[in-house]
Amino acid sequence: MAIAKRTEEILRRMDAYYSVEYRCSLDYRNPWELLVATILSAQCTDARVNVVTKDLFVKYPDVSSMANASLVELEQDIHSTGFYHNKAKNLIGCARALLERFDGKVPSRLEDLVSLPGVGRKTANVIRGNIFHEPSIVVDTHVKRISRKLGLTKEEDPEKIELDLMKKLPKDHWILWNIQVITHGREICTAISPHCENCFLNDLCKSRTTPKKVGRKGL
Repeated sequence: MAIAKRTEEILRRMDAYYSVEYRCSLDYRNPWELLVATILSAQCTDARVNVVTKDLFVKYPDVSSMANASLVELEQDIHSTGFYHNKAKNLIGCARALLERFDGKVPSRLEDLVSLPGVGRKTANVIRGNIFHEPSIVVDTHVKRISRKLGLTKEEDPEKIELDLMKKLPKDHWILWNIQVITHGREICTAISPHCENCFLNDLCKSRTTPKKVGRKGL
């Protein structure tokens, strides 16, 4: 199957199986809360982040309160998300940078977002896609692994993977790809033991595994 047709079929099946609804698994009410939640989600499950932010957003309801937070106290508040030393430092630094340079508001430009402490392209694209509805591709571990398995990229570097996917996927699927692939990676194409036999993309996957045939000894 030609590459373009094959990609089109992958997207058609993903849409049919997972829907085309834009939904973020992180809980938030405004751009700042999504930025905080996304920073905390590094090397942590979204479910755990949602547990932590439920109380965190009550204690620190806005950018100013986070900018004035005690580093030691904030570390304790987010301890269960892992890497809490760096995350706490980045959250306070990010809040202060927003107040100093962006009037306390989360910017929409990629260049501005990645200039904030703790914000890389992945986090910036989450904000751009979910808040500002700018076509963006978020390359997390699921997107990297599954995009490679499906033959949509051969790259290892997240930024190069992002550029590859931008060339191969239509813009209306840039945000959806991350949403759908995360679910696919959690439910079917798991990292340790993918359920290839139950995957609706099995015949299109470059890395599918085939169950071994078991026969009687000597036959």
